Amino acid sequence: MCLVSLGCYVSMETRRLLCAVSRCSISEVLSRRRISCSSVKSCEPNDCHDSLTPKNARVVICGGGVMGAAVAYHLAQLGWGPHTVLVELGRCGGGTTWHLSGLVGAFKPTLTQVKLAQSSIQLYKDMEEMGLKTGWKQCGSLSIARTRDRMTVFRRMKAQSISWNIECELVTPQEAQKLCPLLAVDDLQGGLWIPGDGVGDPYQICLSLIAAAKKGGVKVVENCGVEQILNQDGKVAAVRTSKGLIECEYFVNCGGFWARNIGKMSEPYVKVPLHACEHYYLHTKPISGLDPMTPVVRDLDGHIYFRENEGRLLAGGFEPVAKPAFEDGSIPESSEDRLLPEDWDHFHVLLEQMLHRIPSLGDAVLERLCNGPEAFSPDCKWIVGQAPEIENYYVAAGMKTIGISAAGGVGRATAELIVNGISLYDMYEIDISRFLGLHNNRKFLRDRVREVPGLHYGLIYPFHEFKTGRNLRMSPIYPKLKEAGAVFGQVMGYERPSWFEPDIKLDSDDISQPLRIAYTSTFGKPPWFDIVSEEYAACRETVGLSDYSSFTKIDLRSKGNEVVDVLQYLCSNDVDIPLGGIIHTGMQNIHGGYENDCSLARLAENHYMMIAPTIQQTRCKAWIQRHLPSDGSVVMTDITSMYTAICIMGPFTKLLLAELTDTPLSPKSFPFFTFKEIDVGLANGIRAMNLTHTGELGYVLYIPNEFALHVYTCLIEAGQKYGIRHAGYYAMRALRVERFYAFWGQDLDTTTTPLECGRSWRVKFDSDMDFIGRKALEKQRNEGIRRMYVQLLLQDHDHEIDLWPWGGEPIYRDGKYVGATTTTGYGFTFKRQVCLGFVQNFDENGNAQEVTNEYVLSGFYEVDIAGIRYHAKVNIHSPNLPTQYPDKERGAYKATRDEASDVIYSVNLKH
Repeated sequence: MCLVSLGCYVSMETRRLLCAVSRCSISEVLSRRRISCSSVKSCEPNDCHDSLTPKNARVVICGGGVMGAAVAYHLAQLGWGPHTVLVELGRCGGGTTWHLSGLVGAFKPTLTQVKLAQSSIQLYKDMEEMGLKTGWKQCGSLSIARTRDRMTVFRRMKAQSISWNIECELVTPQEAQKLCPLLAVDDLQGGLWIPGDGVGDPYQICLSLIAAAKKGGVKVVENCGVEQILNQDGKVAAVRTSKGLIECEYFVNCGGFWARNIGKMSEPYVKVPLHACEHYYLHTKPISGLDPMTPVVRDLDGHIYFRENEGRLLAGGFEPVAKPAFEDGSIPESSEDRLLPEDWDHFHVLLEQMLHRIPSLGDAVLERLCNGPEAFSPDCKWIVGQAPEIENYYVAAGMKTIGISAAGGVGRATAELIVNGISLYDMYEIDISRFLGLHNNRKFLRDRVREVPGLHYGLIYPFHEFKTGRNLRMSPIYPKLKEAGAVFGQVMGYERPSWFEPDIKLDSDDISQPLRIAYTSTFGKPPWFDIVSEEYAACRETVGLSDYSSFTKIDLRSKGNEVVDVLQYLCSNDVDIPLGGIIHTGMQNIHGGYENDCSLARLAENHYMMIAPTIQQTRCKAWIQRHLPSDGSVVMTDITSMYTAICIMGPFTKLLLAELTDTPLSPKSFPFFTFKEIDVGLANGIRAMNLTHTGELGYVLYIPNEFALHVYTCLIEAGQKYGIRHAGYYAMRALRVERFYAFWGQDLDTTTTPLECGRSWRVKFDSDMDFIGRKALEKQRNEGIRRMYVQLLLQDHDHEIDLWPWGGEPIYRDGKYVGATTTTGYGFTFKRQVCLGFVQNFDENGNAQEVTNEYVLSGFYEVDIAGIRYHAKVNIHSPNLPTQYPDKERGAYKATRDEASDVIYSVNLKH
């Protein structure tokens, strides 16, 4: 069939491009529906098949693709092979594995994903040495840039490479062409060469892993479908298959794009938010003289990649607007029915870029265009970990076309979680508990998946925001915030103001007004800088009002003392505080790392309200639920959506609130870090907390939703004479970074301990009460910490013209790499860039040694921003910022002595 003959099905523009791709007839397009088994000589598919299904096992893995095979392999390596069963609906490797592109790259968006990918690469190298075929070929990868901003990304990656242990180098367009002569380079700015990257054969890897797993005792059953996952008392108990019931203790969902449907095979059903998308790549017929070591080339600005594959070119990409597949939610079981028809018009955007970047492709003969479904999560990250709904139910899915890059590391991490209860990797960012039920809505996923694949090669600026799936969760004051000029970011589906543009007035009654989505669109001084500066000033000089409604809010109560006992075991701080008190505490894991970082207000003798980070809404509930008494004596209630939270901060907040409530607000009657239930205006039942989470003087008001608009209106009207101003999340970030406050999910994670971030005084070492992680923390206290949380103030950085730090920048001490930044921001009081991060003390062999205050304070520090090092001053304690009060031009009031003492106290308190 000649490609020209397809003209009746495609546009004229696409026909023109097709003629350029193939100048002679082809015998097949998409006729090879899976990788030929004859190409895999080391492990035949029939070798994977067992006909008998065991009656019981410790672990049942659902899915015989490369992900399920990797989990089975690593369980066998840990000695659990004889206790593991892998069931596959069809033939092993017959899901998405057979049409993966085979790219294996180490650079990923975050350090955790990098470590997992590096673990995969090492596994494939080890397998080759053991005689297990993987198709691994270390041909290197070359990413090329058409724009200056893309080169900035590459320079940042080059700077990060030392902390991520990735060998790479920046190259010129001419050097890029030497590495890959196929390239047209006239429009390039440069590139990034990573010699350690390569390619593998996904099908061979899958079969070899399964063969090794079987050798380790794993039983593999093909042509066996999972029908139901049974649980008892909230734990996995058995799996019902088409070949019988298997009693088990653990279940692993490695179902690929079936994983979401498999999640529905239990009660309660497990939410695995995935949606299939069409994914295209083309194969040429053999090209004479094509170098087998041609590197993988990624033209990110053109959305395409290509690689050599058995003398052919394999070229694909990630189009900016993807095409959802199986939109009705039903995915065919047979591979033939799953294969999607080619859509040359949709593929046109990629094909055009391929011909532009590889001019010789126009002389190649097309063998086939492959269009296979691939599953994506709503945030373009992998989905890994224990399901919050059912204990011992694990998920490893959503590998988004790079399954073999993830499989080795994710398979190992999943096996470690099952066998040891904890993994060596900190995986909170890809943990399944980062989602809510709304993320599993099929219509939401269908819309979001159009946007997600393009993020693979998109130019991602700081604080990236999705454009789909918006206006989902909104506080009752959302219309008023929108009217006030709010520009919104989204977190856990919640619309949260990032900043306000008060000069742009919107009609809150007009629901047709479009949502204004936050943007940065630069790696230097952001467009919102001046606005955020004014919001910051209001929070420090007059009154700033911010919407905290997205924070996770949990009520915990019991009839007796059970809730206190549970929280004492879960929390590293002493929660048995006086009524009306607030305590800040971590919830540690057995290694002392943070599983949660929260505030607890004691509302009554046996009633606490917990305030936790927004991203913890699912995660912290699951963590607490697993440790609650089985008799139901402690009741946990998620009240996040019941209360609107408004934070008012600044030196005049007490005067403002005093006008609206009869409750005395003096430091003696309502001191810092305490709680009272108060009236505001005509509303009652408002939970007021004397803290702000940023270090400024102020209050957070947790308002029953029916009173939210009334309280908001009262605050705005009464606050006019105090210079009240709305403040968004970016201003809150600037305040807390300058105050040296650590936030969970940004600075703290499951590997960070309180001792490492200066919070040892929040650990109840002096009591004899046991709590999770106590032994690990006591050991660390005795042996010394191996890293320390610090604040770095850049001394020679010009915020107007220099590139900004955005997190992940390497830190150097006396010219030697010692750590990386976590959170960064501009300090409007310091008039400098402020970086938070961790410093380590490496010996000559790269081993971390004890870190002391003397070590940290004695060095000369630099922070590397995209290849340029800036001198930095280091702090290990919260700084004393100069107290600011409004002058006559800003407001008519002066702060009282009581207010000043409150400000000083809140600043000096190590939050």
